[in-house]
Amino acid sequence: MDYRIERDTMGEVKVPADRRWGAQTQRSLEHFRIGTEKIPMEVIRALAYVKKAAARANLELGKMDQERADAISAVCDEILSGALDGEFPLSVWQTGSGTQSNMNVNEVIAHRANERAGRPLLHPNDHVNMSQSSNDTFPTAMHIAGALEIKGSLLPAIDLLSGTFATLEATYANLIKIGRTHLQDATPITFGQEVSAWRHMLETDKAMLESAVDYLRELALGGTAVGTGLNAPKGFDEKAAAAVSQLTGVAFVTAPNKFHALTSKDQMVFAHGALKALAADLMKIANDIRWLASGPRCGLGEITIPANEPGSSIMPGKVNPTQCEALTMVAVQVMANDTAIGLCASQGNFQLNVFAPVCIHNFLQSVRLLSDAMVSFRANCAVGLSPIPEKMAENLSRSLMLVTCLNPLIGYENAALTAKKAYDEGISLRDACTLQGFLAPEAFDAAMKPEGMV
Repeated sequence: MDYRIERDTMGEVKVPADRRWGAQTQRSLEHFRIGTEKIPMEVIRALAYVKKAAARANLELGKMDQERADAISAVCDEILSGALDGEFPLSVWQTGSGTQSNMNVNEVIAHRANERAGRPLLHPNDHVNMSQSSNDTFPTAMHIAGALEIKGSLLPAIDLLSGTFATLEATYANLIKIGRTHLQDATPITFGQEVSAWRHMLETDKAMLESAVDYLRELALGGTAVGTGLNAPKGFDEKAAAAVSQLTGVAFVTAPNKFHALTSKDQMVFAHGALKALAADLMKIANDIRWLASGPRCGLGEITIPANEPGSSIMPGKVNPTQCEALTMVAVQVMANDTAIGLCASQGNFQLNVFAPVCIHNFLQSVRLLSDAMVSFRANCAVGLSPIPEKMAENLSRSLMLVTCLNPLIGYENAALTAKKAYDEGISLRDACTLQGFLAPEAFDAAMKPEGMV
């Protein structure tokens, strides 16, 4: 392999000749050969927004000339297009401030800009990192990446799935079935009412996520090393936040307290809490659906779901609720990520938190998994879900909890005796009630109207 020599403050480093990163990136590659997890590309693209916005702010404030600002912007556009994805190889398991990834982006921008200019136009620290520190750029990139992915991927996925449930809810608004509590028979509901809970869960989760995104709009940029803004000109923070907003189409603002912005990850914890709430609801929805579809002959069997692939390598004809299984595994991973993020946030020391890379890695994994899983679940399960009215009617007619509607007529204790006699003797509620003399047959028939119980 051909190499070139790059230099930093610690000396010379051999870098592969076909790569555009510099000495600090190469040192990180050599010193942190840990795992397979890489800094997410969403973070790299967020850092590109940061560098482009910083260049604009520095230009407006007279710290940078037009040529260098344009050069930085041009390479940032290449990064945002994905053209330079191969230049960002660093591990999640690196310095906890994300400094090496910040420098990775700085070095690639400088090298590529110099390559385009045909001369040494940019220095990674003096120009690309002007008015910045890794301590404020990486937290800023975390918020940008988190907000953009929630708004761009997750919320649309929620809308699609909740829309599918809304259609089912309306279609089956009058299909009566038995309700269940404690995994036991309860009083009747309609299938539309059951599905309405799923829909409303997702709508509530969406509202909580939108609220959480508001906290991610605050950017640490301008705090530099410890929150004081050392080496950043007055007004840089506001101009940079305005530039990020213009570039992303999302309204970001400068954090009112940069000391908080650098050392705390409470806003990430809060936002991921909403992700965990969504995961918990998706776990419940998937479990409901696979229970209702259980069988096909020896389970509840009240709904059918699409048969997408063979379910067993030994049992011919077996079909499993695989989309439900995938969705519940994603939910478990998100809940585990939430634990990690909470622990990360608890470990801020003095003016900095040094668990940033693993925090944003887990956060973005949760967003990505939830988005993908909901899209898959909708397309491969929810849109093909349909009730089996005959089975619902059969289960409804056999339920002892229909006796609840007799409480106003014969009292709770007599109704309980009716249910017990029907269960013990294997007879109908009608026979159990009339044999004990609680109601005449005609009165029982007039009272026992499941459609009046929903």
